[in-house]
This record gives sequence, C-alpha cells and structure tokens, in this order.
Amino acid sequence: MMKYILIILALTIVVKANAQTEMQHTPKGAAYQIFTPNTGDKIKLNDVITFQVIQKTDKDSVLFSTYAAGHPVQAQIQPSQNVGDLMEIFPLLAVNDSALVKVPTDSIFKGHEDQRPAFFPKGSSLNFILKIVKVQSLDQAIAERNAAAEKVKEEETVNATKYIADHKLVLKTTTSGLKYVITKPSLKRKVLKGDTVLVNYAGRTLDDKVFDSSIEAVAKTAGLNQPGRTYEPIQVIVGTGGVIPGWDEGLLLLNEGSKATFVVPSALAYGAQGAGDDIKPYNTLVFDVEVVKLKPIKHPVAAKKPLAKKKPLAKKAA
Repeated sequence: MMKYILIILALTIVVKANAQTEMQHTPKGAAYQIFTPNTGDKIKLNDVITFQVIQKTDKDSVLFSTYAAGHPVQAQIQPSQNVGDLMEIFPLLAVNDSALVKVPTDSIFKGHEDQRPAFFPKGSSLNFILKIVKVQSLDQAIAERNAAAEKVKEEETVNATKYIADHKLVLKTTTSGLKYVITKPSLKRKVLKGDTVLVNYAGRTLDDKVFDSSIEAVAKTAGLNQPGRTYEPIQVIVGTGGVIPGWDEGLLLLNEGSKATFVVPSALAYGAQGAGDDIKPYNTLVFDVEVVKLKPIKHPVAAKKPLAKKKPLAKKAA
C-alpha cells in the first residue's frame, strides 16, 4: 500500500510540474502531454502493449489503478473507435514512455447523459496517467502467452500428483483424465444419462481450500461467506452440460447412495479461464460428492438382436 501511495504522489508531482505546459490534442479531442519521450520505435497498429494506468477525476480522486490491482493490463492496438479508447494516444508512445491524457466527459456521455455520474460534471475530464511497460508484436505476445500457459499446465500436473500422494489417494483414471475413488459403494440404481440426481458436495482447491459446499457444516467450518445460500443437495440432470464435464462424467460412475471423491483436471473443469477468485486458470479441483437421491427417466430398453439362422451345410461334391 505504501509503495502504491508513493507512486501516486510521484506521478501527481510530475503531472503538476507539467500542468503549465501546453497540451496537444488528438483529432477526436483528447488532450495529452508526454512526460518522458523516448527515442525507441513507436507503438504500431496490431502491437500488443503492456501498460500501467491510473484513472482519476479532475479533483484527483483515483477511480482505478493497475498499481493498486497489483498488475498491469494488456491491449492490442486497433483503429480508434472513440475518444475514450486511447487508441489515438498509444501510437504516439514508445516503451517506457509515460503520459497524461485528458478525455472530455462530454464526449464520453454524449447521448447518454442519464448515465453521467455526479463526479463527472459537464466540462470535466476523465484523466489517464499512462506508463508503457512492454511493446510486442502480435506473434511475440501469442508466443509468450502460449509458453506461459504450457508452464502453468505442467505445474498443474505436478501439483495434482503431489496432492494425491500427500493425501494417500488410490484413484482410478478415465480416458478423459478424470481421477476418482468411490468411497461408499451402493447397490441401488445406477445413474444414467438424462437422470436427475440430488447431490451433496464440497469443492476444494489443491491447497485444501473449500470454495463451495452444499453442506452447511462444511461451509461454516471452512469460513465460507454465502449469504442467502440454501444448504441442500443440488439438482443435476446428468449428461446435459449443466455442470462441469468432470461432474457429468463422474456422476455416471455412481449409484444412488454412493459417495466418491473426484480429482478433476482443469480441462474437465474451468480450463484457462478459471472461475472467481479461488479457482485460478489451469486449476485441478477436488470434489467430495454424494448422490443423495436419483430420479430416473424412462430409458429405452435395448432390443435384443434376433438369432442368426444357420446356413445349410453345402453338399459335398461326388
């Protein structure tokens, strides 16, 4: 936090020191001042840039900051569509450049005055303080992203293997990569595609953090804050894509009354996108599940194949 405050103060001092300098204007009406012009190549169309940004009002109220968020943002340079997209500004900059950009809010809210917040009165500006961290061609950015994704995928396999070993799990693995163990077998009716099942569950990440549960005692022990949550088995129509693929596949391995543990690789869960704060991209997840009740649909009975008629023996030649 102190580092973030110092950055804000330093940038504010730079902005005020340049306040008397005449600002230039883009064709669409944004005013800008480049503080640290560098001699490197300027940003080009289709380049992918990584940059820090602080958004402020005219009264220096910070609306958003990548410094506070803890990471810069990326954008691919495209033809400018409006004054607020900054695509007129980026081609004026090179790596390590910093700049102040003032975008008139009258342009932003033109035709949408009902959406104008009180802190942006008429005649005000939305101010951006930019710092260009990295400039890459599209091919370079794609290669870097793919390399990073491969590294995370490799780490996922290592972390899952360690989790299984540490917890002394003896698992079976399906052809898709789902790992499972049935912890409580049942002789009741087997789950089939299209059946509706009521399932109690607890979901954990590989660091044993419970991120969701249908069981109140588990949720409370884990310190989950789920206001308004009704703690009861969830209803799933199996095999219809209403849940992650690992569940659709895993539930078909169970019977009514069964309990199991699923170790679900990200490819059968939330993949490269992740889900929320707890489930990061390429995260293997662990679920303890219980099929509390099964509501079967009427499944067609496979018709028996008729017995093939025996062909008469050929007569032997005389």
